[in-house]
Amino acid sequence: MALEAPPLLNPVHKTGLLHDRFAFSATCFQPLQYRRKTAHFLSIRPLHSRKTTFRPLTLLSAVSESNKLKVTDKEPTDPPVRIVALVGDGTISPLKSATWEEVMLHTAKRLKWVDEGYELLVFTDKFSQCNDQTYGANVRRELQNADILLIVAVTSQETVNWIKTNSKNIQNIICFHAAPELGNKLGGYYVQSKTKGSIFDNIVRISQSNETKEASKVVETVSEAWDRHSSDDIRFCLLVLINAYVKPVPILKNLRSKGFSTLNCMVKNCGPQILNCLLDPNCRKALRCLNQCSPVDQVCNYRCIASYESATLEAFSLCVLQKNNCLELDAKIPEKPYVPPMVKFQGKNLSHETAEDLFVGWLGSLNWSWRVVAGQNPAYDQFPCQYQLFYRGKAKGSFWYEPVFQVRTLEGKMVWRRRKYRVKRGKIPGTFYFSVLDNGVVSNEFWTIVDVSDDLGWGLFHYSGAARVAGQSYTGAVLVSSDGQYPNDMERSGVILALEKCGIKEWELYTVDNSSCINPPLGIPEGSRLHAIIKIKDPDQAPV
Repeated sequence: MALEAPPLLNPVHKTGLLHDRFAFSATCFQPLQYRRKTAHFLSIRPLHSRKTTFRPLTLLSAVSESNKLKVTDKEPTDPPVRIVALVGDGTISPLKSATWEEVMLHTAKRLKWVDEGYELLVFTDKFSQCNDQTYGANVRRELQNADILLIVAVTSQETVNWIKTNSKNIQNIICFHAAPELGNKLGGYYVQSKTKGSIFDNIVRISQSNETKEASKVVETVSEAWDRHSSDDIRFCLLVLINAYVKPVPILKNLRSKGFSTLNCMVKNCGPQILNCLLDPNCRKALRCLNQCSPVDQVCNYRCIASYESATLEAFSLCVLQKNNCLELDAKIPEKPYVPPMVKFQGKNLSHETAEDLFVGWLGSLNWSWRVVAGQNPAYDQFPCQYQLFYRGKAKGSFWYEPVFQVRTLEGKMVWRRRKYRVKRGKIPGTFYFSVLDNGVVSNEFWTIVDVSDDLGWGLFHYSGAARVAGQSYTGAVLVSSDGQYPNDMERSGVILALEKCGIKEWELYTVDNSSCINPPLGIPEGSRLHAIIKIKDPDQAPV
C-alpha cells in the first residue's frame, strides 16, 4: 500500500516541518556529524554572465599520417578566473587582528586548493595616497581583465575616486567595510543598501528584474557568510560569486535543489521513519530547528542535531540520507592541501605502532589521550571541553577514536556528547583513515599526525573528510595538549611551523573553552589496549 505524504510534507505549505528548505533542496538536512568542514548549502542559480564564456574556436593546420594537410579544431582552454582585491593599507581584520592584506593573501592560496585556475591578486590602496604611478598602473592593468573586484576596508577619498574612475567596466564589484560612496554591482546590475556600499545592511532592490533579484539573493548569502569572520567563510564568499557570475564551481554542485524527486524518494522509501519522526517530540523539534537555521550557519545546524538527537532522528536520517540518498548528493574527501606526516619521533623513524601510540597520548596516565586546545574548523571547534580518547581494541589490529565534547543546547542546558570512529592505518606511518556513523550519516576522513613534541607537550593533527550523502566536504586541524592549555612561548615556534605545513595561519584557530568541564563521560571499553612502544609514567615526566 502506497504511503500518502502527511500534510506537513505538502510542498505548498512553507510553514510545515519539512518545508522547501528541508524536503526539496540540498539545504534541507545539514550533515549529521561531529567533525566537519563549515560547508554551506543554499540554492543559487548560476548566471554565467562572464563575457569570456564564449569564444570562437582557433583553427590550426596539422599534418595527418598520410601527410595531407587538414584543418583541425583546437579545444579552447578555459580562461582563469581573475579576482582583484583592493584593501585598505594597514587595516585590521576581525581575525585576531591580522591585517586584511594578510587575510586576503592567505585566501589567494586557499582558493588554489579548490581550483588552480582561480587567481586572486591583492593590492593595498597605498598607491593612491603616496601617488605611486607605477603601482597604480599595475592595479589598473589587472582591473582591465578582472572578473570580480573585491573592495575591503577602503575609506580613503583619494582611493574611492580612483576606483570609481577605473572600475566602470567591471561587471562584478563587492564591498566590505568600505566607504559609502562605493556600491555593489553583480552581473552588471547595481545592488545597493541603505548606506550605499555596505552589504551588511538591509538590501534595497533598485529594480524588480530577475537579474537584480538574483543579485540580491547572492548578496544576502555572501553577507551572512562574511559576517562570520572565518577564513573558510571568506573563501566561500568568493566561490559563491564565481559560481553565480563567472562559471560553475564543481564543489558547490551539491547546493542546488533537487525538487520533488527528494519528496518522492522520501515517501516511497522512508514512510515509517518520516511518520515516527513527526510523532516524536525531539525529532520534530530537530526538524523545526534545522529549518530555522541559516543554510550557511553550520554551528546552528549542528546545535540542532546535538540538542535534539535521538534514535528516531537517527533512523530518519539513516533512511533518507544514508540508505536512499534522497538528496542525490555525492561529496568527496578534498585532495588539497596535501599535508605530509611527521617522519621522526625522538630521533627515530616513525613507525605505524609509534604513530598509534602518539594518538593514544596520555591515556593511562590520565583519563584521556589529549585535550583540544584550538582548531581551524569553526563548525567543530566552537564547542567547549573537548577530550580525545584513542585506544587499541580487543581484536587484533583494531584501533578506535572517541571524541567527548560539550554542547549548549537551544534550551540552555550543557550536555555531553560522544562519538565513536573506527581507525585504519594509511600506507604511510602517521596517516590514518577514520569512519563514523553520526546520527545516521557516515563520514569518512583522512587524518595526518603533523607533529608531536618529543615530550608529548603538544600535538597537531590535520584531517580532511566528507559526509558523502550529506553533500559536505571539509578540512581542519586540531592543536592538542595534555591539559588543554596553549603551548608556552618556547614551544610556539614549533606550533607555527606545524601549522604552516597544513596551510594554516595561527590567527585562523578557534580557542576551545576548557574552563568548566565537570564530570566528562570518559572511560574506554574493558579489555582495550593502550601503548605498544612509548611508555608514559605521569604528566610531569616525559615519555620514554
